[in-house]
Amino acid sequence: MTKDFFTIDDFDVSGKTVLLRVDFNAPMGPDGRILDDARIRSHIRTINDLKDAKIVLLAHQSRPGKSDFTTMQSHAKVLSQLIGREVRYVDDIFGAYARSCISAMEPGDIILLENVRFYSEESLERPVSEHADSYFIKKLLPLVDYFFNDAFAVSHRSHLSVVGFTRDVPCGAGRIMESEIVSLDRGLNGDRPCVYALGGAKVDDSLRVANNVLSKGSADIVLFSGIVGNVVLAAAGFNIGQTNMDLIEKLGYASYISPVRNMLKEFGDRIRYPTDVALNIDGKRVEASIKEMGKSQYPANDIGLETIVSYTSIIESAGTVILNGPAGVSENPDFAMGTHEIIRAATNAQFSIIGGGHISAEVHRLGMDAQFSHISTGGGACIEYLSGTELPGIKALRDAAARKKENDLDDREML
Repeated sequence: MTKDFFTIDDFDVSGKTVLLRVDFNAPMGPDGRILDDARIRSHIRTINDLKDAKIVLLAHQSRPGKSDFTTMQSHAKVLSQLIGREVRYVDDIFGAYARSCISAMEPGDIILLENVRFYSEESLERPVSEHADSYFIKKLLPLVDYFFNDAFAVSHRSHLSVVGFTRDVPCGAGRIMESEIVSLDRGLNGDRPCVYALGGAKVDDSLRVANNVLSKGSADIVLFSGIVGNVVLAAAGFNIGQTNMDLIEKLGYASYISPVRNMLKEFGDRIRYPTDVALNIDGKRVEASIKEMGKSQYPANDIGLETIVSYTSIIESAGTVILNGPAGVSENPDFAMGTHEIIRAATNAQFSIIGGGHISAEVHRLGMDAQFSHISTGGGACIEYLSGTELPGIKALRDAAARKKENDLDDREML
């Protein structure tokens, strides 16, 4: 399939100055140490593929008001250790010091500029045209030959460093961004049957995804579990028990029951919900039918064995499967069975996608990362993409590619 955006492969970056937006946002300890370098590690392929260029990294750590809102110094040290090359930390973003450091770079050099969110205008949601005319962009633009966005996880935000350079400098997707777009597009238009297994506590997110993929015909079957599964059960007319209903109301999701009834009428048996659950009775896992669940005062913390068998059978035979959200309270070993069995089943599908967030952490805990076709790096961005929302960071790259192709066509017609 022809890509509607440019990648590293479309440009000769050798000896050129490349501005690379990455997502180095990492959990940090009170002493400033990075506790998990997974996000930094994920960008190594992109950085290595730009090894003959002068690489200027733009990144953020946390956001104002948070205890881990700090400099990028530790991130530079960690990246340097991971790639075995010097990564120079520059405690400036676009001032005279930053610009002089960029101007002095040689091919193969890497510098990491200061936390872009130290600049107050970074997190403003603005159109590309407004960001492109900002002081930040104007100061760095004369020094930059190419811009690549590799920060999929923040590309659902129209932030300055995500979209601002795409109007006036040749730009494209880094390897993470490229992989995310290609893989998630396959999740929306992939091999059949296409199965979505949606769980967790973010009911609104799961229902937005489900409505999009069912209405557009992207999904053949959607399997619900977790709290969203209980909402679907309630919408289907089942008594889910007062404790479970109280939780739905406490989380503010009771209003979703009525719209889900309409989804059930419209999409019929393309929507599946649990036929049994595992109740948490004084800390013990107790299998129960939906009827027994309705009579119980105890919470349902996982799908039951019958549902596990049914769901895993459907998932294993899928041409494409997308998992998002756990099937139950998976951090409790007694109620992790549903989530873990669904994960194991998904590795047998022809093409398998993990939607980031909590389910991604469970995959990692099981040591099964390598058995999936794609694990998304952005929970929120992934949900937005699968919901059919156009992500500003990706739209900016696509618009830039379209402009370039149109200009090239006009140039050829003039010859």
